[in-house]
Amino acid sequence: MERILGTAKGKKTRCRRESMLLYAVTDRTWLGDATLAKQVGAAIKGGVTFIQFREKHLDKEAFIREAKEIREVCMNYQVPFVINDHADIAAAIDADGVHVGQKDIDALDARRILGEDKIIGVTARTVEQALRAQEHGADYLGVGAVFQTNTKADAVEVKRDTVKAICEAVDIPVIAIGGIGEDNVLQLAGNGLCGIAVVSALFARPDIEQAARNLKRLSEKMVNQ
Repeated sequence: MERILGTAKGKKTRCRRESMLLYAVTDRTWLGDATLAKQVGAAIKGGVTFIQFREKHLDKEAFIREAKEIREVCMNYQVPFVINDHADIAAAIDADGVHVGQKDIDALDARRILGEDKIIGVTARTVEQALRAQEHGADYLGVGAVFQTNTKADAVEVKRDTVKAICEAVDIPVIAIGGIGEDNVLQLAGNGLCGIAVVSALFARPDIEQAARNLKRLSEKMVNQ
């Protein structure tokens, strides 16, 4: 997959804004008899444009095995695939990149591990964090939580005016994350976002493919309003 896909004020950017429209973060909470790879495949068929593999409870061997399976699915569909937190594993399996939070390694350190052609996403909750992440080489930002969420117990809700201020302050794509579902996507319109990141609104649904279709349609509407 070609990773360097455009420019932002003369700088190379490794992910297109269009690829951020519907960003899915995996979660095995609702796995049942399926596999994460199968769920990811259904999500992509429904319209998911970007996949993040997030896993807090697997040992390293199982983590790598699962990550490789999902990477293969994403490669087949030409959808970017990043790993949450673990830049070393992302480098080892040749994932498209990594996503890091404020308590994880800095984007500069992630870039040293991954090299210049990989995607680095950073979670930001303030304009200052967003500008620092961009300066340190982040390719996109995830801002949130924009609504109350049960997915991350320590998530702090980010006010709408802060979301807008972040979008206006940086040149890289910005997506919203945290508590987003079909009932509230359109409340994010008018802030300059490139898309939404979802977890339970997708993977907790009995028909993941249809849920992805609905969410993509709403995200497109939100972005264009």
